[in-house]
Amino acid sequence: MEFFLTGHCPELEPVFEGLTTITKVFSRCERHIAILSDSLEELPETDEPVWILGKQYDVQAEKSKLLSDISARLWFTYRRKFSPIGGTGPSSDTGWGCMLRCGQMMLAQALICKHLGRDWCWEKHQEQPEEYHRILKCFLDRKDCCYSIHQMAQMGVGEGKSIGEWFGPNTVAQVLKKLALFDEWNSLAVYVSMDNTVVIEDIKKMCHMCPPNLTHDSLSSSWNGLGWNTSCPGHTSGWRPLLLIVPLRLGINQINPVYVDAFKECFKMPQSLGALGGKPNSAYYFIGFLGDELIYLDPHTTQTFVDSEENGTVDDQSFHCQQSPHRMKILNLDPSVALGFFCKEEEDFDNWCGLVQKEILKPQSLQMFELVQKHPAHWPPFIPPTKPEVTTTGAELIESTNNLFELEEDFEILSM
Repeated sequence: MEFFLTGHCPELEPVFEGLTTITKVFSRCERHIAILSDSLEELPETDEPVWILGKQYDVQAEKSKLLSDISARLWFTYRRKFSPIGGTGPSSDTGWGCMLRCGQMMLAQALICKHLGRDWCWEKHQEQPEEYHRILKCFLDRKDCCYSIHQMAQMGVGEGKSIGEWFGPNTVAQVLKKLALFDEWNSLAVYVSMDNTVVIEDIKKMCHMCPPNLTHDSLSSSWNGLGWNTSCPGHTSGWRPLLLIVPLRLGINQINPVYVDAFKECFKMPQSLGALGGKPNSAYYFIGFLGDELIYLDPHTTQTFVDSEENGTVDDQSFHCQQSPHRMKILNLDPSVALGFFCKEEEDFDNWCGLVQKEILKPQSLQMFELVQKHPAHWPPFIPPTKPEVTTTGAELIESTNNLFELEEDFEILSM
């Protein structure tokens, strides 16, 4: 059917206006699709190895295995239609929650390593271990989940961030450190370095102490100078699993090229949890590299809130990115980042220290951070964080954060 229009037809003006609007929208979408296709292009055929969180792959011979490993990482993105944060706050984190989602991804990887091991791999439509669903439920967008967007946003108030305000990597690290105090199941020791310095003595003191929710009366161990460490329930080795986060600034306005090789070495370490960082206004979770390009998971996709099923499982299809991995040039990275590492046993931490000494702290090179044996004499005494004495839990407690925080240096790095 054809229509021949002559002259002026007022009745059809709204139709033409609508078509004009649609055309503009499609034009903008085409530009966005072009940008997206650049970042989602297939991995190149190359002889260079790909490193993903401590594991090396040959692109040509192990491409399927590589992509499977990437898709197995828990992928947290913007969500909408969850219960309002704080009861009256936002019901979506689109536009402001990307760094919080990246922090969730790094922590989730630590929990996967703790409970399932680094070699565990997710398969679509396959039954998953009970621990997997329990890990996933820690991050659902509900106020009663210990690492939910609700808990992180409200805990951020104590770090000087209003709900709905954009976070930087150090702020997210501090929030995770506080929230971990209420996570009795995982009992992680979370250490966030200060002044680009990792102190071995402080970490061992913290990891050899029992989880803060346990009292000395419940223990059968004796004091050994580091803490009550020999009979902590669930920790037969006397070592609490360590989540180590190292916030860094690797330049002024852009990353200094002298740090690139050392930065890449961190992704080769078997303890690697990747890095938090990105570009101005956009946070990404970096999980590896190929040549001079970083590979990352992108939280900038808005999905609908997913809750757990009646049987306790979670429909997990939207929590795994099944597209080709995103890549970006290392030199396009904002200079402010936070490295993450997980040490399940003390031997893992000792091994990490050896790798840092060998690969990061090379003589006559500009060092990304320091690793020292003893607590610096000019610093305040190190006191491992402990859970406040309260009778409430989780979301109820976090609605009032006035007594939970000490003043800490702000390390905001990816400015809006």
